[in-house]
Parts: sequence; C-alpha cells; structure tokens
Amino acid sequence: MGESNWNDFFVAAMGAAGALAGLVAVAISINLKRILKYKQLPGRAAEALVILMTAMLAAGVGLIPHETLVVNGIWMTALGGVGFGFSVQSQIGAYRVMRNAPLDWWLVRALITPFTSFPIAAGGIMQIMGMPVGISWVAFGILASLAAGVYTTWILLVEILR
Repeated sequence: MGESNWNDFFVAAMGAAGALAGLVAVAISINLKRILKYKQLPGRAAEALVILMTAMLAAGVGLIPHETLVVNGIWMTALGGVGFGFSVQSQIGAYRVMRNAPLDWWLVRALITPFTSFPIAAGGIMQIMGMPVGISWVAFGILASLAAGVYTTWILLVEILR
C-alpha cells in the first residue's frame, strides 16, 4: 500500500511482530525440554511463530511504496491464507492429541485463529475487489496476531513452569 497515513502503523507493527517472534524463539530455547514433554506445545510454538511472521510480513508489504491496491491485496491474501492454513493444520493436530483434555486447554487457541491470519487474507480479498477498507481488516489481523503472540509467549515462558 505504501500510503503515508498507514506507514507509521506498519513500521510499528513490523517491529513489534519481529520482537515478539524473537521472544517466542527465546522462550522455545529456554524451555525446549518442557515444551517437548507436551505433545501439543511444539505445534503451538510453531503456530505462534507463523502467526507473528505473517503479521510482520503483512506489515512489510504495507510499506512497499507505490503499490497498487490489487497487488497489495494479492500479497495480503497469500500471506494470510498461508498463515491461516498453517494454524488450522496445527490445531487439527493439537486436537487429535488433546481431545480428552479440558475444553479450555484448546478452545482459546482455536478461537485465536479466526482473528489473526484470516482477517489479513479477507482484507487482501477486499483490496483485490477494489475496496480500500480491506486495509483496516489487515490492520485488525496484525493487531490480533500481536495479542496472540503475547499470549502464547506467556504460556511458553511462564505457564509451562507451573
């Protein structure tokens, strides 16, 4: 998109997503043995990295100068689609492992997916259709991805020690 009124948002989002992705990587390295003890956590850690990388790359695409709405939409749709597909696949695997676990163990994670990569893809489709409001959907998906990244980092750094 490269519009000046979105540049500050995308710069901040890109930095925040990159920092959170780094923090998830640190959490994984610090608690790797504990993470590997729980069959659902390696996938959750990978999913957190993919969600944050999707947000970071979407923010980077938003910074490409002089990009048309359609081309920006194609990028956003592709990024959001890949992120969404990975999350769904990861959660199907987690459900198979955790189907006998309490509902709240996987429900929150399952509810995160529709609010992260999916709005990025949906916003991209809107842009392809010529709807500038799609960028707001992308922004929502990026912000939700940052919140999901903080939540998962907390689980991988703190909750795993309980």
